[in-house]
Amino acid sequence: MKMHGKVYATGKRKTAVAKVWLKAGNGELTINGKTLEEFLGGRDALKLRVKWPLIVTKQENAVAIEATVCGGGQAAQADAIKHGISKALVEYAPELRAILKPHGLLTRDARVVERKKYGRRKARRSPQFSKR
Repeated sequence: MKMHGKVYATGKRKTAVAKVWLKAGNGELTINGKTLEEFLGGRDALKLRVKWPLIVTKQENAVAIEATVCGGGQAAQADAIKHGISKALVEYAPELRAILKPHGLLTRDARVVERKKYGRRKARRSPQFSKR
């Protein structure tokens, strides 16, 4: 959805939801009012995961991104931001879809924790069987 020169997209993973605003800029990335470095600290794999759509499309220094994310853990939040950035890039420049789609960056990872069932100890774990 385009608004005032900005593009908006929502990314999701597990219970994490990321709202991403993308506009033409110099490559700055702000998450919950913090830089990527402050937000993810020393977790280099997660930082790469967040930047992956930008690296693949060579847009690292061409767009400015502002994101707010809530829910889930750090890894799920990083994946939600990645999904949101990918969707926003396609909205911003539709020709990037051909680059992002083969990398699986536009597909929402729908795996979530299965609910606990009654009569079970967890979602699938049965109560311990006692022979005597």
